[in-house]
Amino acid sequence: MKTSLLTSPSRRQALQSLSLPAVTAAVSSFSAFAQTSGLPVEQVKIICGFPAGGTADITSRRVGDKLTGSNYTRNGVLVENKTGAGGRIAIEAVKNAPADGSTLLLSAYSMMLIYPHIYKSLSYDPFKDFVPVSTASVLSHGLAVGPMVPASVKTVKDFLAWCKANPDRANYASPAAGSTPHFLGALLSLNSGVAMQHVAYRGSVPGVTDVVGGQIAAMFTPHGDFLANHRAGKLRILATSGKARSPFVTEVPTFAEQGFADLTVEEWFGFFAPAKTPATIVNAANTAINQALKDKALVDGLGLLGLQTYGGSSEDMAKDMRRLYDYWGPIVKRIGFSADS
Repeated sequence: MKTSLLTSPSRRQALQSLSLPAVTAAVSSFSAFAQTSGLPVEQVKIICGFPAGGTADITSRRVGDKLTGSNYTRNGVLVENKTGAGGRIAIEAVKNAPADGSTLLLSAYSMMLIYPHIYKSLSYDPFKDFVPVSTASVLSHGLAVGPMVPASVKTVKDFLAWCKANPDRANYASPAAGSTPHFLGALLSLNSGVAMQHVAYRGSVPGVTDVVGGQIAAMFTPHGDFLANHRAGKLRILATSGKARSPFVTEVPTFAEQGFADLTVEEWFGFFAPAKTPATIVNAANTAINQALKDKALVDGLGLLGLQTYGGSSEDMAKDMRRLYDYWGPIVKRIGFSADS
């Protein structure tokens, strides 16, 4: 009987002798790539400028959890909350971090693209000091009132009438001076002719707490931060800022439906890396983040906070940054707010 070429000892030895150098070369090539590319990153940290429990923090944590085991990083991702100065402390920390993929910033776009219009001596340039990695989630803001405001106030126009009749209590909170929610309140006041006093908080959570506790009349902030208390009857969302009603509170009309179309604003959270971070690392992070955003558990989890996943390329994010920077400039000028004044 003839011996098959596939099973003959000489054939097997020849194949083994040929494959060993190929395997060795492949391993060496991968090792060399890892050394030169810096991938996978040993330890990744996401810096968030707002307190634990808010939409920014939870976006950071839920996405970060899904990055483990990716080509970007094999290990667990840490989230660090560097609160204060309306998110600027976190932004400055990432600006000065090593450009090796080990540190990412999670920020709403307002801190990157509205702040340059209101701070004459801002310590960072969003276009020169950072590279956009990926958007993460998109949200609508909301206006909610608490027990300080009578239950008869059910619409935005009702609230404006109440503010006009109660000027000593006509105030609203926002998560930061110069944030998108701050300017939504300022636009409502400016366009309606009803004076309202702005009170800046260090994030959404403490502001919502004071609205529920009756220490302040109202708040503008991501509407997801209101959902639990709205459903529990502890505060009332009067309007949301999206182009359409929020799928999470379909009973609440938009500002546009109530005659305030100029308050139609949707904001995104996005990931940024320090400038000069290698393109290979940015691309790996972008791929890992976009893959994470497809996870059903993550989508459902963010949905509980009024957030919708919103990924995309680094290039698309960069284009949208420029568009939003140009969009907000004239609005800030019209409002006349300057953080340095």
